[in-house]
Amino acid sequence: QVHLVESGGGLVQPGGSLRLSCAASGSGFSIVSMGWYRQAPGKQRELVATITSGGATNIASAVKGRFTISKDNDKNTVYLQMNSLKPEDTAVYICNTIVNKFLARGLGFWGQGTQVTVSS
Repeated sequence: QVHLVESGGGLVQPGGSLRLSCAASGSGFSIVSMGWYRQAPGKQRELVATITSGGATNIASAVKGRFTISKDNDKNTVYLQMNSLKPEDTAVYICNTIVNKFLARGLGFWGQGTQVTVSS
């Protein structure tokens, strides 16, 4: 299977920045895409940003212009640089990857999530 470990969450004041990291480990897979979702209390999980193995990105309109997604292929790691954070960005941020395996394509895996709290 694929194991995802997130890091970088924390408490910041409005206008601050955080950088999240998610590293994928395991064997027998190739990454199709990696990305970030978030879920706030009482709300549905929503997409934040994704990046494909080829570098194509998809950024949610709510964070476009403030968040940037990037990756390091050698480390199987995806990053989310979050700038100009707002209280409404407060959520658990969960890493996701879509992978291909030997006899299966398009398998999804999720990390445990990391808490981001934006508050004064």
